[in-house]
Amino acid sequence: MKPHVLAVDQGTSSTKALLLDATGDIVGRAEAPLAQTHPGPGLVEQDATALLGSVYGAVADCLTGIDPRSVAGVALSTQRESVVLWEAATGEPVAPLVSWQDQRGGERVARLTAAGRADEIRRRTGLPLDPMFSALKMAALLDRYDPARARSKDGALRLGTVDAYLLYRLTGQPVSEIGNASRTQLLNLATGDWDHELLDLFDIPRAALGRIVPSTGPFGTVRGLRPLADGTPVLAVMGDSHAALFAHAGWRPGTVKATYGTGSSVMTVTDSPEPAEHVCTTIAWSTGHPVYAHEANIRSTGRTLTWLAELLHTEPAELIRLAAGADAGDVTLVPAFGGIGAPWWDARAVPVLAGFELGTGRAQLARAALESVALQVGDVLAALPGPRRVVADGGLSRSDALMQLQADVSDVTVARTRHHERSAAGAAQLAGVGLGLWTTADLERRADRDLQTFTADWNDTRRGTTLARWRHRVAAARDLGTRGQQRTS
Repeated sequence: MKPHVLAVDQGTSSTKALLLDATGDIVGRAEAPLAQTHPGPGLVEQDATALLGSVYGAVADCLTGIDPRSVAGVALSTQRESVVLWEAATGEPVAPLVSWQDQRGGERVARLTAAGRADEIRRRTGLPLDPMFSALKMAALLDRYDPARARSKDGALRLGTVDAYLLYRLTGQPVSEIGNASRTQLLNLATGDWDHELLDLFDIPRAALGRIVPSTGPFGTVRGLRPLADGTPVLAVMGDSHAALFAHAGWRPGTVKATYGTGSSVMTVTDSPEPAEHVCTTIAWSTGHPVYAHEANIRSTGRTLTWLAELLHTEPAELIRLAAGADAGDVTLVPAFGGIGAPWWDARAVPVLAGFELGTGRAQLARAALESVALQVGDVLAALPGPRRVVADGGLSRSDALMQLQADVSDVTVARTRHHERSAAGAAQLAGVGLGLWTTADLERRADRDLQTFTADWNDTRRGTTLARWRHRVAAARDLGTRGQQRTS
């Protein structure tokens, strides 16, 4: 019986399951949607029990009609900075999952910055001090559910990112994959282990966290993940953006991966764990030796389209259709929902919609929203060093209009893959390398197949005018946020 690899991609808005055969082709897929809740300003949560249920449901649907004995192993790709707090004895969540988009750590950021700790944190972790990263969310959860840290210090409560939670529930193993752990702001890039000084700084007990392991484990074997047989091994685990980079054969110099999802990740490998200006340094994956990457994180790209669609009582697909044939004119949308990410890293920035008038219609607003995606990605492409070959994936990359916009505003060639499920595929490919199903050379050839390219059409004058207007309004979003905070402080 030829082996298959089952990949589970647990994302913000859904869980996807893909089944890959021994040639690397996708022979089965399923998807289970997930909801978010917003219990207060800046707060974003998900039901951790429903998240686990979506994994069970997607796997069962994906394997319908498939002999589960043909599955040689499981690969996981997961949303990264989101945090779950659960009971060690039962695995049951104590609280809702706190999303990577959540901003509840803002007050701690201000205190740590005022205390002069931001540079030290960045030096150790490669990450700017920002509410997006997990440590601040972990501290907030413990402040509410274990304020004395008594139960977390004795290991009765467990904390982790989504990979750690799923591995605990599916295999019983208290482990964290190193690439996901590097997004917590608790891992020291130089040592590849939890940093005791940072644990003390954020007041996170070591006993609540899992043991850090490479992206190829060991992770243990699954139990109760029907219809898979108990004992099926978990072979690979990666953060979703890291897995997408792997699927593009992103270890090749000069390759920049841009994922267009709820938010966006722009990532390229680097030789050194040294922090870089304006972007994060992170561990993309490890098979025993870490592969480092520079990454820029954008909080709201696809989410901007869904927000506008909800506001206008329509669907995101309809807005994308309208945007494709529209001219935004002077209308600019800066979607600083919960602040603005790379390369600005300004948690105080506020959303700005400018340049509209009484005659402004849906099509112009839709175009401004789509342009905001390309312009944000363009800002971080400009901050990354060296030659660039941009490869695109994620749901929004299906839009020809967006891909052309990206090429135009950034003056780069954008290559779009035919297969958009890059996160699941990347994790499965890493597992398949371990099984001996394919080599990295095979993966490089596969990554270069069926690419559609978009090249810049704009002249320098149009590009310069567009970028100047955008940056002027980003500056306004940051200035308004600063003034608003001064008024309330």
